Amino acid sequence: MKIIPAIDLKDGKCVRLLQGKFDKVTVYYDNPELAALRWQAEGAEVLHVVDLDGAKEGRLINLSSIKKIREVFYGTIEVGGGIRKIEDIELLLNSGVDRVILGTLLAHNPDFVKEVCKRFPGRIIAGIDAKDGFVAVKGWVEVTDLKATELALRMQDYGVWGIIYTDISRDGMLTGPNIEATEALVEAVTIPVIASGGVSSIEDIKRLAKIKNLWGVITGKAIYSGAINLKEAIEMVNAIK
Repeated sequence: MKIIPAIDLKDGKCVRLLQGKFDKVTVYYDNPELAALRWQAEGAEVLHVVDLDGAKEGRLINLSSIKKIREVFYGTIEVGGGIRKIEDIELLLNSGVDRVILGTLLAHNPDFVKEVCKRFPGRIIAGIDAKDGFVAVKGWVEVTDLKATELALRMQDYGVWGIIYTDISRDGMLTGPNIEATEALVEAVTIPVIASGGVSSIEDIKRLAKIKNLWGVITGKAIYSGAINLKEAIEMVNAIK
């Protein structure tokens, strides 16, 4: 299982939002590439980058910051946040991004998802946000009646590389991940699943590492606040193998 640091971009800076609220912002780095260098030095092989402004506007906004991160980080970079157009996917992939994350479109425009999976095989990730097992869309504003596992299976059929599963009630709250829901999703599909939301301690990482076939876990607030030492967490997970 890979431990994946999150770099959330707002106004070109590395920030964190509390439960996705734009008026509750903490700035960690004015230059996000410094965050990338830090996590790389501590052993990160994958970075999870989110264009928060893009998520709000529905278009790619922080491309220059993403390019700066790409210049300094040698591993895999996945990027999401308001990506709605093929042109934005092409811009990201041509800038050296390895995989692009689609979110709201998964439920609202499945034909687009099918098309980009065919056009960019192995490069598209389905970002599934859920609350109480049901898919949430539009920046967590709207909870649908579609089950997360049902959407995950559909995305697997479409040909996505993998799934990022976020329990939105836990995200950024340091309350611990939803182990049961994550395990159920991993068991339901055969493609990689990355857990996200609520990771607050090394104990949470240990619990997630026990989920058979879980590909990775994203952590943000916990590593920025110092609640988790990334280097120690990576060493611990490697020792479990």
